[in-house]
Amino acid sequence: MRSTARACSLVVASVSALLLASPTAWAIGHKKGQAPPPPGPSGDSSGATLTAKATTTRIKVTQSTGGTSGTSPKALAPVDPDWKPPACWYEPVATPQALKGAVDRLKKNPDGELVPVTPSLSWGEDLMVDHYENGEAEAGGGDGYEDYNVGKDGMFWRGVINQDRANDPESYDCEDTLFWQNAGTLPDNGHAPTPDVLAAYAYNRIKVPETEIELKPATKTTVNLPTWVWLDKGTFKEVKVRAELAAAGVWAETTAKPVALHLDPGTGDAETSPASGDCTINDDGSIGTPYAQGDADMSPPCGTTYRRATDGEPYRLSASITWQISWRGSGDAKGNLPDGTSETTRDMNVQEIRSVNR
Repeated sequence: MRSTARACSLVVASVSALLLASPTAWAIGHKKGQAPPPPGPSGDSSGATLTAKATTTRIKVTQSTGGTSGTSPKALAPVDPDWKPPACWYEPVATPQALKGAVDRLKKNPDGELVPVTPSLSWGEDLMVDHYENGEAEAGGGDGYEDYNVGKDGMFWRGVINQDRANDPESYDCEDTLFWQNAGTLPDNGHAPTPDVLAAYAYNRIKVPETEIELKPATKTTVNLPTWVWLDKGTFKEVKVRAELAAAGVWAETTAKPVALHLDPGTGDAETSPASGDCTINDDGSIGTPYAQGDADMSPPCGTTYRRATDGEPYRLSASITWQISWRGSGDAKGNLPDGTSETTRDMNVQEIRSVNR
């Protein structure tokens, strides 16, 4: 005989823990409307996928282009400080057979592992049988299922928390109980894994080469002597990151394109060239012009001129690359995301007497 009291107490405990962890109201049930997604293959699931932790996603991320040998890749920082990747979304996690198998294991071992039905809530045998095998509706809404929908074409879906925002209360916005979705469709709610969601997820996984600028003079210069700044051609190229959720037939490719280098001399007693400090990237991927013998008194296309000497502490010259972010995805979807930046700094000592051998 199944213990209804035991199963219900587990649910109440899980819900109480969720309410304490987040101000977001707990909700069950799901919207019934369905929106056709871009075409793509449907997937399968295993018991391991069904019982995976809340931050385990089936989205596959690959960086197809970008970077150069010998550089240390680093993540981009969004220019917009308020921009965030999605906190959560829904993914297919179980075929009818996989869900049935999980409950069958519970029947054989009532004290075994419970079945996660939301990122934060798990059900025992009683509730799983009542709702997914015998067709009983949930207390808060949501029709039940007969025999786990075995024989039907589709999968059961559940919310997934973005590991980058696991401590954000918004990560608990995907708390609809494990629900059915017909093959070739996406959930009709604001947390479906649409191409724009995958594009934003890919943004946080873009790795760009470290900004390794060339300087002349390199670390010590003289008041009123221009410091030339440049990067060799081909150092910075487009970086493409593809995020694909094959089980839902959705993908997106996010592209980061370097467009400018911004110089900040680290003091108000300096001038940059150009005056804005924004050095454009040339068609061949280079920035600025390498210093050549005899250029000491010329104004560089990209550089800085210090007007006051340092006094014990060097100036911190900052060079940051601006990356334009765009994306395209399944179903001819496309769009843009906030620019990103990557930065490096150099210590610059500035002396009064012009005594540099160039």
